[in-house]
Amino acid sequence: MKKSNVIIFAFFLFISSFIFGQNNPNAKKIKISGIILEKSTRQPLEYATITFLNDQNLKAVGGGITNTKGEFEVEIVPGIYTIKAEFISFKTTEIKNQKFTETTNFGIITLDEGTTQLNEVVVQAEKSSVEIKLDKKVYNVGQDMTAKGGTASDVLNNVPSVSVDADGNVSLRGNDNIKILIDGRPSNSVNIASALQTIASDAVDKIEVITNPSARYDAEGGAGIINIVLKKGKNNGLNGTIIATVGDPKNYTINTSANYKNEFMNLIGGFGYADRNSPGKGLTDTDFLNPDGTINKTINERSKRNRLQNGINYNLGLDLYLDKTLTWSNNFNYRSNDGKSPDYVTIYNNLPTESYIQNRFNDQFNVSEDLDFSTNFTKKFKKAGHQLVISSSYNRSIDNDSSIISDYITGFESNITSQSSKNFQTQSKTIAQIDYVLPLGKVSQFEIGYKGDFNELLTDFYVAIANSNGEYINNPLLTNQLNYKEKINAFYTQYGSKYNKLSYQFGLRLEDSNIDINLLTTQDFRNKKYYNFFPSAFLTYEVNEATSYSLNYSRRINRPRNRFINPFAGYSSNINLFQGNPDIDPAFTDALNFSILSKIKKFTLTSSIYYNFTKNPFQFIRRKNGDTVTTVINGQTTVTDVLLSTPINLYTDQRLGLEFTFNFSPFKWWKLNSNFNFFQSKISGNNTYTLLQTNETITENLDKSAFSWFTKLNSKITLPYKIDWQTIINYNAPQNTAQGKSIGVLFANIAFSKDILKDKATLSLNVSDIFNSSKMIRQFNLTTLNSYSEMQRRVRQVNLTFTYRFNKQKNEKEKQKRPQENGGGEEF
Repeated sequence: MKKSNVIIFAFFLFISSFIFGQNNPNAKKIKISGIILEKSTRQPLEYATITFLNDQNLKAVGGGITNTKGEFEVEIVPGIYTIKAEFISFKTTEIKNQKFTETTNFGIITLDEGTTQLNEVVVQAEKSSVEIKLDKKVYNVGQDMTAKGGTASDVLNNVPSVSVDADGNVSLRGNDNIKILIDGRPSNSVNIASALQTIASDAVDKIEVITNPSARYDAEGGAGIINIVLKKGKNNGLNGTIIATVGDPKNYTINTSANYKNEFMNLIGGFGYADRNSPGKGLTDTDFLNPDGTINKTINERSKRNRLQNGINYNLGLDLYLDKTLTWSNNFNYRSNDGKSPDYVTIYNNLPTESYIQNRFNDQFNVSEDLDFSTNFTKKFKKAGHQLVISSSYNRSIDNDSSIISDYITGFESNITSQSSKNFQTQSKTIAQIDYVLPLGKVSQFEIGYKGDFNELLTDFYVAIANSNGEYINNPLLTNQLNYKEKINAFYTQYGSKYNKLSYQFGLRLEDSNIDINLLTTQDFRNKKYYNFFPSAFLTYEVNEATSYSLNYSRRINRPRNRFINPFAGYSSNINLFQGNPDIDPAFTDALNFSILSKIKKFTLTSSIYYNFTKNPFQFIRRKNGDTVTTVINGQTTVTDVLLSTPINLYTDQRLGLEFTFNFSPFKWWKLNSNFNFFQSKISGNNTYTLLQTNETITENLDKSAFSWFTKLNSKITLPYKIDWQTIINYNAPQNTAQGKSIGVLFANIAFSKDILKDKATLSLNVSDIFNSSKMIRQFNLTTLNSYSEMQRRVRQVNLTFTYRFNKQKNEKEKQKRPQENGGGEEF
């Protein structure tokens, strides 16, 4: 990266700090500290708001939000105040006529869960669609009308800093080296891209984006962690929702959820059904070159695919409050899906001696099933924030694909060749975890924990070709069983504290990895053992109530799995093959991030500069494999080279970026949030490979410097008659890759929503990809060929969604408040 670019980055950050960091000093101030807890469970409330109001005119003169332990610390001038404590979906607590003359520890303030009843419907305060924090961004899905009736992939594609490509692969800040969690646990599905498309958007509560996780989290994911938080019951009594969607192309879904909560338990249940079709299309134009660079032949492919899904899901959860300090939580989830993906491919072969049209039909079937059970005990001790959590989970997933591939040439319909393939995958995963948190004094905290992650995946891949009698004969070169076993034992510890306005946290994680990669059919057994330390460090300086600085560092790992290592992983075309690489090694990333969080009235901005240095990054490349396909037309023999896509390790990947995310409400009826990400990636490495038939060894240099940016704008406007209008615009700029470039794409989603039936229900109309332009467009430029491809995972989608909410009041009267719970005296 040029020195001038670094100076520009630093200038932007300085301007952000200067504009939003001004604060005129007042008279001598005192500090008021305390803690805010949930009344029924005595759990700390993170991000609760505390406000100090002038007791005479009730104007706010100071305030803040609580940290992860529910603690707050506010600077005010001595005087008499009304204290207001607030949190989403909780009753506001006001404590009047409080006199403060010196620095004071106010003790505990508790909040009751509560709702405003209107014809038995829950009316909750509206959360901002994006909550910006120094260490993460929280995207509240309940405010996203454009994802109604869609899937978790649709939700992720609306999240700042996150992108989902045409194959359903998720990236963060333009980097697909990420870890995806569901409710704080690793996603255990065999195919995470497919699994996200089976989770209804209406089941998602919020998305947390953590770009630089601490030692408490798994070290997996060089670009960071995305945590998908599913909806759970929060209100006492019985309440729930029913959500039904109809759409075009076909999208019939219904999702129901209900929960019952009292002081002894919280019972949660849900059911969902989906019957949808997501048609997509693609094209690939390839010019094969002579040694002098002239075109030898051209092959153009056109494809259309329907993705038909018919699936159900159940979930059941039970929280038992064994006493005021001990909670036992259990959760069970089950998802199943039967799908068909008929794929029609037309191949136009323009050759020097002959031109012909090849027709290929891939009739693909899929059956997937995902079962997950988790249980955990949470023990809270007398001191606030002091707790022990013991948890475990078990998951079993299957993902079975089978295909019959028919191939014929126009004019020779009677000469049909047929091939069969299957890809059966079964995975089991067990996790055991212990986390212990010990507060030290008023501002310090020590954490220690262990996690065992044990994963086994069996992949059975098979390809057969039909003979003249219609019998399928196994192709041993494209058939094998892969047994992948992964045992990871991790230990971590971290310590955090605060000195005046400076907060700091240092952590260290040790992960011991023992991995078996067994190719059963070929009797090729490999074992990889390694252990690594992953340090993390976080510094935060609060300039004033409006501005904070944060500097953090962490080391991350990305382990290759599944399709990256399976050498027999894909066969949808006989001239464009996909193949994994069992020799690929894990990648290690050192991540450094500096951020400024600025708040001024109705405007919140984070400005971040980040640098990631990755060793052994793996990336997919495209090349000839040395094999050919021979076709005879009218006595003319045509030989076509087979192209191979496979992952390899490169030397290094250096990524320097600048990111802005802001929330702004210019008027009560208009809310805006936006994200802008600019980055430069410098990749270095060579690729050496041997062609199959000639045994020729070829080495190519893949050094590449890539500059790109992307942006998102989310606008929500309240129109007359209380109609909400939401628009989300995305633009991904062009980007160089190791063998070519990706082309820039602009796409947008739009939605309208209206509460009806006396606010008991909501009717939403949304259009995803309104311009039908959401595509992955790539260009490959090699010495032997030039290739251009477009892939559209799903065409424009229109959905109409009806949501009905119900709620019943509590059956039991609330207990009388104890004096210390109303604001006084209890120390922590």
